[in-house]
Amino acid sequence: MRYYEQMSAFWSCIPILLKFETMKNHIFYLSIAVLTFASCKNEQMELKDQQIQQMQDQIETLKSTNAGLLDRMSDLSVVSKTGAESIQKSLENISKQTAYIESLNKKMQTKDSVNLALVMNLKRSLADINDEDIQVEVKGGLVHVSISDKLLFKSGSSVIQSEAQEVLGKIASVINDHDQLQVLVEGHTDNVPMSTSCITDNWDLSVKRATSVVRTLAEEYYVAPERLTAAGRSYYIPKSDNDTASGRSKNRRTEIIIQPRLDQFFQLLEAPENLN
Repeated sequence: MRYYEQMSAFWSCIPILLKFETMKNHIFYLSIAVLTFASCKNEQMELKDQQIQQMQDQIETLKSTNAGLLDRMSDLSVVSKTGAESIQKSLENISKQTAYIESLNKKMQTKDSVNLALVMNLKRSLADINDEDIQVEVKGGLVHVSISDKLLFKSGSSVIQSEAQEVLGKIASVINDHDQLQVLVEGHTDNVPMSTSCITDNWDLSVKRATSVVRTLAEEYYVAPERLTAAGRSYYIPKSDNDTASGRSKNRRTEIIIQPRLDQFFQLLEAPENLN
């Protein structure tokens, strides 16, 4: 009897024991959950702390960058002022240069117009002269009138032939219509050596022929002497080959070069003093 009572009491405690065990399990898992939550919480907090630290570092970097930019802006304001003054000065110089170039272009156009008028007037005046004996052209911006020696002189002579007087008179008339221009007369020969009682060599002949033409223009046709220059070039600036008779014939010539006054020409090319 006693045994059965004990067994009955034992079995009656089983539910209580089971409940207790269940509670223990709940407490165990709850503890694990709490610990896990705490661990996750700590990790999240650490992550948050790291993010906060990174943001603080970024803020410090931005502050430093901002301060640097402010300093550079302060420097740039000074540079900008200096740069603006420099740019303004450059623009003023460009404006002066542009005005100078425009003025120079206008003067050059005027000179070209004068040259064109000269050429037209000369060709009109000399229209009845054989083209082989006289040529009018513009070379290097200057008007050249080239007259063959057979029209002006006898062979080896520097005395102008009477039939050439009319030609020089027509040229002088055009020259006198443009009294602001200078006249250079150049004598040219071939390379055949010569020497007479009156002529030493080709240099001498070329100079004397140029001088004869200058004297005729001044004394016979009233071209102002101060506008005239005589020059001898001998055979050193040939128009053609001196190895042939036809070439030598072309090289024996007198050229009348009509050009602007040198002082006016240099003034034309001179830039204003305030042009830098």
